[in-house]
Amino acid sequence: MTDDRDPEGYVHHVSVVVPVYQGERTLPDLVTELEPMVTEFRTPDGHRARVSEVVLCHDNGPDASDRVIRELAAVHPFLKPVWLSRNFGQHAATLAGIASTGGDWVVTLDEDGQHDPAYIPSLLDTALRERAQVVYASPENVAPHGAVRNAASKGAKRVLEKVFGGGDASVFNSYRLILGEVGRSVAAYSGTGVYLDVALSWIANSIVTSPVMLRSEGDRASGYSYRSLLAHFWRMVLTSGTRGLRLVTITGVLFALFGLAFAVYLTINRIFGGAIEEGWTSIMVMLSLATGMILVALGIVAEYLGVAVNMALGKPAYLIVRDPAAGPLGRLRDDAGDA
Repeated sequence: MTDDRDPEGYVHHVSVVVPVYQGERTLPDLVTELEPMVTEFRTPDGHRARVSEVVLCHDNGPDASDRVIRELAAVHPFLKPVWLSRNFGQHAATLAGIASTGGDWVVTLDEDGQHDPAYIPSLLDTALRERAQVVYASPENVAPHGAVRNAASKGAKRVLEKVFGGGDASVFNSYRLILGEVGRSVAAYSGTGVYLDVALSWIANSIVTSPVMLRSEGDRASGYSYRSLLAHFWRMVLTSGTRGLRLVTITGVLFALFGLAFAVYLTINRIFGGAIEEGWTSIMVMLSLATGMILVALGIVAEYLGVAVNMALGKPAYLIVRDPAAGPLGRLRDDAGDA
């Protein structure tokens, strides 16, 4: 008999979370693909694992997803329906699903069939190999959304990452594997409207990627319009941290320095007989200095507001976890004992 405390005998339990909005036609096929993983399997690196539960979080979409979830749950005991009171959006539904899990690892994937569950073993291998708490799927092919949407998505993530300090935004993907205790902690403390991937970047000590191939979304249209995608990006900006507010402070300081330098220049020019209209120097000096002072004051207010923003978003000062060697990340196979 194997011992779960031994790396060779340890079975990694994976919880799969699927936020469901328009899954009436796609959920049955997705569940069929996940069903073989409920039985213990070996990853390519030889780790033992199994999908212990599939959490279907119903987000009150426009189709009959609720009926399909009930029918599937009546047949498959590994399915765990989670019912939201109304439509809260994909990220809120994902957080609710994560909060309802109990596995060593949590995998989140979309309902539309674009994410292939066959890559779950390789995501787990990457996490164990890199000792990472979060692994994002890194598509090797172009996402099937159209050139304009793909370019806009890539550009928005770059802006978020470089300008607003949104963590490793360029690798964000809704197909991800998260260490269970980290995911559930994020779900517990995240404030209203927080962007899940930004929240993960606050506390994960290692975030890596693993290659996957995306599939088409089937015969259903995307649930995101360009308007909703813009709102999605703006929420990423607002929840990415306080760098945007910090820019106000920096701008205020720069304007104050410019105003002071301009005042000195005008005063010296006036003393040495420069051709300046009467009264213009004093007006410009006062205007420059006053503008700088106002912007500095706004910057200080922004800094205080930044503290309140972090508190409202639920950004923790710390997160206590178990000894990594005693958790799933410590359950590495002993290669010397391979058969």
